[in-house]
Amino acid sequence: MYSGKYAIEHPDKPAFIMAKTGEAVSYRDYEARCNRLAHLLRAQGLEFRDHYAIFMENNVHYIESCGAGERAGLYYTCINSYLTADELAYIVNNSESRFLITSQALRDVALAALAKCPNVRLCLIADGPGESAAVVNLDEATAAFPDQPIGDEFRGLAMLYSSGTTGKPKGILRPMGRAAPDESAPLHKFLQKLWRYREGMTFLAPAPLYHSAP
Repeated sequence: MYSGKYAIEHPDKPAFIMAKTGEAVSYRDYEARCNRLAHLLRAQGLEFRDHYAIFMENNVHYIESCGAGERAGLYYTCINSYLTADELAYIVNNSESRFLITSQALRDVALAALAKCPNVRLCLIADGPGESAAVVNLDEATAAFPDQPIGDEFRGLAMLYSSGTTGKPKGILRPMGRAAPDESAPLHKFLQKLWRYREGMTFLAPAPLYHSAP
């Protein structure tokens, strides 16, 4: 989600709250986290319409991991957190992802998969320590970057994969134009109307964030 407007108007209001832990992230902090990660993605050479992947269980870093791509004109692929290393490697390679964000809980599976992903240049561990120049902690990697927007913001999109019930999983690549990040994609406009999104409402996402439903 793009929160620039709310970070100004409601900086201390929670952008989201993790139901399991009660941890809340304000619009101000969410905006800063997304911007720092967007700057890091640019610094790593990811440009408009490039790809990266997210392989995590629901956690406090998941939404910012998507939000950075939504501001940097990137395709981000959210991957089922129950996959094996081989299954993960297939989607990372097939999506042409050059960057992987994962968690400490899924670290072993992610690193085993990356041994088969030669085009991935950096792996971020959202809530765990780094171990090399290519595997680093998310907060440490982004700490030195500005919390202001990157200079060339464009709206990025999710590139999700089918379940693979008929052969290998297949990526769903929607066209990406050079729209502003606060301009809703046609699909999102449809869903906003269908679900009657409005100011002040609270949305409960009871499903895994890698899934298309939430």
